[in-house]
Amino acid sequence: MSEILYELKQVQELLKIEQEEDRQQYKIKSLKSTITERKAMGFCWYPVVISKEELGFGNKVVLELERTKDRDHLHLFQVGKTAALFSNGGERQNLNGVIVGLKRNKVLLATNKEDLPDWIDDGRLGIDLTFDEMSYREMEIAMKKVMEAYKTRLAELRDILLGDMPARFTDVTMDEIPSLNPSQNEAVRKIVQAKDVAIIHGPPGTGKTTTLVQAILKSLETQTRLLVTAPSNTAVDLLTEKLANEGVNVIRIGNPSRVSDVLLEHTLDAQVMAHRSYKNLKEFRRTAEEYRRMAFQFKRKFGHEERAQRQLYKMESKRLLEEADRVEEYITEDLLNHVQVITCTLVGAANRTIRHLEYDTVFIDEAAQALEPGCWIPISRAKRVVLAGDHCQLPPTVKSFEAEKGGLGKTLFEKCIERQPDVAVMLKTQYRMHHQIMQFSNQQFYNGELTAHESVHSSDLHSYDPHFAPGLAVEFIDTAGCGYNEVETPESSSSANPDEANLLLNHLAHLLKDYNPDEETEPLRIGVIAPYRAQINYLEDRVEHMPQLHDLRIKRQLSVGTVDSFQGQERDIIYISMTRSNEQGEIGFLADIRRMNVAMTRAKKKMVVVGDSATLSNNSFYASFLEYVEQINAYRSAWELQDLMV
Repeated sequence: MSEILYELKQVQELLKIEQEEDRQQYKIKSLKSTITERKAMGFCWYPVVISKEELGFGNKVVLELERTKDRDHLHLFQVGKTAALFSNGGERQNLNGVIVGLKRNKVLLATNKEDLPDWIDDGRLGIDLTFDEMSYREMEIAMKKVMEAYKTRLAELRDILLGDMPARFTDVTMDEIPSLNPSQNEAVRKIVQAKDVAIIHGPPGTGKTTTLVQAILKSLETQTRLLVTAPSNTAVDLLTEKLANEGVNVIRIGNPSRVSDVLLEHTLDAQVMAHRSYKNLKEFRRTAEEYRRMAFQFKRKFGHEERAQRQLYKMESKRLLEEADRVEEYITEDLLNHVQVITCTLVGAANRTIRHLEYDTVFIDEAAQALEPGCWIPISRAKRVVLAGDHCQLPPTVKSFEAEKGGLGKTLFEKCIERQPDVAVMLKTQYRMHHQIMQFSNQQFYNGELTAHESVHSSDLHSYDPHFAPGLAVEFIDTAGCGYNEVETPESSSSANPDEANLLLNHLAHLLKDYNPDEETEPLRIGVIAPYRAQINYLEDRVEHMPQLHDLRIKRQLSVGTVDSFQGQERDIIYISMTRSNEQGEIGFLADIRRMNVAMTRAKKKMVVVGDSATLSNNSFYASFLEYVEQINAYRSAWELQDLMV
C-alpha cells in the first residue's frame, strides 16, 4: 500500500472513532434524558401540533409542525438535521425525517413515508433531533471513492493535494483587477493559472471572501459550471449573496441558515417555482391532492364498493404524483444544465439532486476548518480545486480525544499548503485592525508579512471620538500578585475567575463612561471573550447588574462569548479574560495558540487583555506577548487601577 493510501486509511479509521464518540455523546445528552431535560438542552420541541401537511418529492409527506409552549426556548434545530416526530400516548413511536425548513416556532419535516401512521392521532406530539448518520455516511463514501480511484482525475487530484505529484500551472496572463490589492491580484492570478489546485491563505481581515468572489468571476470567463462550498451554512449563504449581487446565475442547494430575499430567490425551490413549466407541476400536484383527499374521506365504515373507489382514487393520486415528479425532475435538470454556480455545504455536494454532476472547478471556503473527509465529498466531483482559509485560526471541531490525538484535526488545507507551498498565495494587506492590534499575531503566525491598510493603520477609539484617550489601541492588565485565583466548577470541569471578570467589566464601564454617540454616529460594537464557559456565565450574570453594559447588550452592541462564537467576526472593542491564575502555572487549553490568534484579531480599534502574567509567562507564546506589550508601552498593572479593582 502506498504512503498516501495508508494515510487515507488512517483518516478513515479516525473518522469511525469520531462517529462512535459523537453517537455516544448524543445518546448521553438525548436518549437517556426526559422530555423536559431534552427541551432544556435544545434537542426537543414538545408539545407540537401539525399545522400543515403536504406531499413533497417522491410522494413523501412533508409536515409543518408548530410548538405550542415554551416558544422562546433556545434550541439546536437546523435545516438539514435529522429529526423524529413522536407521540407521547402509550408506547412511544417515531416518524423519522429531515428538517427542510425552519422559522421561529415552526419546523418543516420531510418524512420518509407516503402516508402518516395512525398513532399520529393519539396522544401529544413532539419532535426530537436524532443522531446525524447521513454526514458520516457521505464522508465514508467519499473516502472510499478517493482510495479506490485509479488512473482517473480524482486519483490525480488526490496525489497532488497530498503532495505525491507536483501541481501544474500555465503561464496565461491576466489583467489586474482594479478593486483588488497586489496580493489579492496575485492570488486570483494563481487560481487562473492553476491546472490542478490553488490555495488562498487569508489571515484575519485581509479580504479573503472578496478575493474568492473575484476568482470565481474570473473562472467563469473560461469555465461552464462551478461548485462553491464550505463546511458552514453561514459561509455558503454569504458567498451565494455576493455572487448573486454580481449578477451570477447561482443556485443554492439546501436551505439557507438565514432568511433574506436574495438568498431565498436563489434556492432551488424558488428557481423551480419561477420556471415556465411550474404551472404544469402545480396542477398535477393540486389534482393529486384532491384525489388523495377524496380517497381518505372513506375513513370509517365502508363496504366493498367504497373500498374499490378509495383504491381507484389512491391509484389516480399516485399516477398524478409520479407525473408531477417527472415534471419536477425535468425542471431541475433544465435549471442545473444552465446554471453557472451551484452553492452548498460540503455534505450538501452529495445531495441527490446534484450528486451526478461534475464541475470544472470546486471552490472550498473555510477549508482550514473542515474535516478532511468532508472536503473529499465535493472534490470527488471536481476537475480542479481551489481551497481558501487560514490554518493559523480555529481548526475543525473533533469530539473524540483519541481521533484528535490521531490527527483527524489536521485538515486537507494544512496538508496541501505544507506539501505544495507553491500552490498558495497569502493575502498581505489587512483592512480590520489598528497596526498595534495586528502586529503581535503578525509576528507569531504570519512571518511579519502583514501590513495594516492606511484606512485602519492608526484608527483607534480617539479617532472615532475625541472623548477617548489617544494611543491606547492595546492594553494588557496584569493581575499578578492580586490574589485573583481561578476557581473550578466541579460539575462542568470549567474554570472561572470572578475577581478578574469584575475588574474587566469595571474597566470596560470606565472606558465607556463618557461614551454617548449621537444618532448619526455608527455605535461601537463591543465583544467580551473568555476561553471558559464558567467564566462566560459569570461575566453574563455580572453584565445583567451593570445598567450601562446591560443596556448595550439589549441593543446588541455588546456580546459575551467563547472564542469559537467570535470566529469570522469583528468588533470595534474586544476584551479578553484569560481566566487562568494558579501557582502551578497551568494554562490548560490556552496553550492552543491558534484559538488565541482568533481572539486577538477580532478587534478593530481597541483590544484589552486581562490576565495573570505569573501564570501566562510559563508558556513561550504568552511570554512573547508580555514582551510585546512592554515594548509598545501597553502594559498596566492591576495595582495602577486601584479604583476599578474588586
